[in-house]
Amino acid sequence: MAIGATAGTANGTTGTTTADTTAGPRTRTFLRVAVALQTGTVFLQAVSAGLLLSTSYGETLHSVGARVMYGASMLYVLAAVLAWRPGGGSPRPILHATGFLVLASAQVVLGVAHVPAVHVPLGVLIFGLSVAALVRTPAARAVRRSGAR
Repeated sequence: MAIGATAGTANGTTGTTTADTTAGPRTRTFLRVAVALQTGTVFLQAVSAGLLLSTSYGETLHSVGARVMYGASMLYVLAAVLAWRPGGGSPRPILHATGFLVLASAQVVLGVAHVPAVHVPLGVLIFGLSVAALVRTPAARAVRRSGAR
């Protein structure tokens, strides 16, 4: 059957389309990629924080990394909304993603204000929570219908 074609039954009624059955896995994949991107950028922020202490270009790298990490947190919110509404998933990832965005906002404010006593532990917390979210985000798996061959 062609992609997007309607599956018919013997009596002429229509079933689901291929696009309908793949919407869920695609949005779950996007959600998982967004969480992985966020986790990776938070890890790179830890690396650039070490460079901040030891090289002349560390401050620039950490500053650019902060913007990328914040963008990844916004992408996570977008992916969570798309996985929920059009994808038919749970709204719970939206709460997690919004929480990460709030923590990332606090992290940026604390970094700009040069409050390392809170900035560093908050970064460790964000990384740990992001890894936990990545592990808990379900991978997209092929959905097998009982009538499919």
